[in-house]
Amino acid sequence: MGFSFRKGGPSADNASPEELVALARKGDAEARERLIARYTPLMLRMASRSSGRYVRLGEDDEVSIALMAFNEAIEGYDASRGASFIGFAEVVVKRRLIDYFRRESAHAELPLSSLEEEDDSGRVQNQAAARQAMEGFTRETENWERRQEVMRYVELLRGYGISLAELVESSPHHEDARRNAMAVARVLAGDPQLCAHLRQKKELPLRALESRVDLSRKTLERQRKYIIAVAVVLMEDLTHLQEYLYKR
Repeated sequence: MGFSFRKGGPSADNASPEELVALARKGDAEARERLIARYTPLMLRMASRSSGRYVRLGEDDEVSIALMAFNEAIEGYDASRGASFIGFAEVVVKRRLIDYFRRESAHAELPLSSLEEEDDSGRVQNQAAARQAMEGFTRETENWERRQEVMRYVELLRGYGISLAELVESSPHHEDARRNAMAVARVLAGDPQLCAHLRQKKELPLRALESRVDLSRKTLERQRKYIIAVAVVLMEDLTHLQEYLYKR
């Protein structure tokens, strides 16, 4: 099966990752193979960095996990969300590698005397250093995911005509007022019809909310931006920001 590029369009070598993904999702096996081959070096680097040692294609489980995760990313990529395919794939691969190492560490809690062993070349490998590298890799992954999530949140807010600067400026100053506004946002996010109204019209369903919460319309209007901003966190796939909200 060949590439289905239009006449005058990009060649297979010059095709963007997103173009190759679109073809692969339509059943073009050659496009999928081309995409995987192009980014196998990246998967090798990620697997090596996560394990803290040199890894080899066809020999180390970490590489297999990374390549399977990359293939999973091809199936799960949604171009409408605005993220690049490679950025999305890196997140999926990092998560699968973290899951793999967590499973492995759960089955192998080693005493200090077992932390060093020799590889096939007679060189001493320090498993404690590898574990430390994995912990650093996990932290780096989580920080990267948080940054990506905040960038997506900024884009979502922009769709409602709200900037971060405006959000900070319009946030309620008193704790009770913030708590009440967050309660309104939870009512809004928990009702599919109210969510649909907010998404479609980009405005609060004031009449419906007024009948369900113990706040005046004037207060709802004054706290509109803050309520919408909190509701967006609850409505969308923003797990790190949701974690912050639930801790409050």
